[in-house]
Amino acid sequence: MAKLYFYYASMNAGKSTLLLQADFNYRERGMRTMLFTAAVDNRYGHGRIASRVGLQTSAFPFVPDTDLRAEVEKQHGRHTLSCVLVDEAQFLSKEQVFQLARVCDQMNIPVLAYGLRTDFRANLFPGSMWLLALADTLSEIKAICACGRKATMNLRVDSSGRAVTAGEQTEIGGNERYVAVCRQHFMQGVLQ
Repeated sequence: MAKLYFYYASMNAGKSTLLLQADFNYRERGMRTMLFTAAVDNRYGHGRIASRVGLQTSAFPFVPDTDLRAEVEKQHGRHTLSCVLVDEAQFLSKEQVFQLARVCDQMNIPVLAYGLRTDFRANLFPGSMWLLALADTLSEIKAICACGRKATMNLRVDSSGRAVTAGEQTEIGGNERYVAVCRQHFMQGVLQ
């Protein structure tokens, strides 16, 4: 039986790199995959998954009302799919996480979802919350804080490097907007 996997981490842990490596491993063996990424994150172009190490590929962009199961069914009808991979999974809706679970349970296609667990205020993203609840396998990807401890939090910073503690949950950015930190440094940054 196919499983739903959720690989989560803070920013800059290599989630997209690992997704692209998993995709390569399937394709190298002659298997077809289907990749999704959040349309809201278009830093590398619309429908692009890119890693900081330079790997990138195209993917189907999703928005909150995209029916992922229907998209997988269409693609699977054309070419048998061996795996579905989702980047920026924190942006999935509750309904989309349930759709991906059905892809596993009813279509017997494994789904590998990669994303952030929490936002810059330590709140769960909706997609992450439902993946934590429904995934068969949860795997934390390790990132490192500047102090050497495991980074588990995402600190949003302004142009001067000061912690930002208010704002919309989603603000797309990279190293210029977010710093992966351990809980201790997150708490220090937020309380200053």
